[in-house]
Amino acid sequence: MHQKLSKLTKFFLAAAIYVGFAIYLYQPYFRAFRLTPIKFLFVVNACFASFGCFLLSRRWVSSVVGSFFAGAVYGFGPFALGLAGYHLLAGLLAAAVPWLFIPAAFAPKAGWRALSWPLLLLPFLVILLFFQVSNYLRLFAIPVQTRLQFSDLVALVVPLVATEQKTGLISQAALSLSPNFILPGFYHVPVAALLMGVSMFFAARRFGVMMVFVLGTVLSFYHPVFGISPIIWLTIPILYCSVIIGVGIQGFISAGWADRKWLLATITVMTILAVVTPLMATKYFQVFVGFGEVYASLFVQTAKMYLLGAIVVAVIFFIVRAKVRFAALRQVLLCFAMAIDIFFGARFIIDAIL
Repeated sequence: MHQKLSKLTKFFLAAAIYVGFAIYLYQPYFRAFRLTPIKFLFVVNACFASFGCFLLSRRWVSSVVGSFFAGAVYGFGPFALGLAGYHLLAGLLAAAVPWLFIPAAFAPKAGWRALSWPLLLLPFLVILLFFQVSNYLRLFAIPVQTRLQFSDLVALVVPLVATEQKTGLISQAALSLSPNFILPGFYHVPVAALLMGVSMFFAARRFGVMMVFVLGTVLSFYHPVFGISPIIWLTIPILYCSVIIGVGIQGFISAGWADRKWLLATITVMTILAVVTPLMATKYFQVFVGFGEVYASLFVQTAKMYLLGAIVVAVIFFIVRAKVRFAALRQVLLCFAMAIDIFFGARFIIDAIL
């Protein structure tokens, strides 16, 4: 009984933090929202998406800290917040996707293993139904021809720069009609956890879940099928990677002597990103003449965040090499780095879009 109460307390605490953070982010715009009350759905979408991913990640992530940040990077990540460039219902649909995967994810634990694959069709069917109904009502939440382009993948490395680029080229009046406002990817420090989590998932041979990721990614680039905007399929790989980030955080917390090579690989990649991102500024200075100062500051901030991630993983590496646990210290470092990155990233994206 005490254990159940402890779990409930953690769930309610995570939900309370999500709600508080969402209110903080959107509070400066509440006065404008009162003129169009449906815009308060921005707050609901962020909380609904975050907590849904939090609950879904509990299927694979035993660490509450890992699950909490899995939810945060999904609900408050560049892609979810970027959907504000479209209709509010697009954000609501993306927020519902984690909840739609929960029955399939937990069916085996409930003794319904035979139903897990049929239940996996539920998100796809709901998305199909949503677009069929919205097309019938002529409510176009996302333009049907909107699909992921390879040029959009720059947001995987520099999400804040990509946001500034898109909002700088598109007037605020036309933003909601833009077919190109797509921000795939995550913030900077979570990339370290993503790298660690991917290695853990491959080691665990979870190929069934990977198939769903591949399917969602392919559909995101493909032409519309059944009148569904391809970009909505991007919610599936984004959700998948968010859960992987939670797995990676758990991996950092529990990493031992045998994990040294994965920690070193992560440090190497994060350091390379910290060095390469300022060099990318040259291209932007050539294309966006007159905006050099804005882009320069964003590239510098991006490099700092990648360097912060590299430093945190390096500290964990030396803890592991000393053959000590210090699990509490690892959690504090990870929470600090992740929270700083998400806090400033989400604030920037919301201010840029709204």
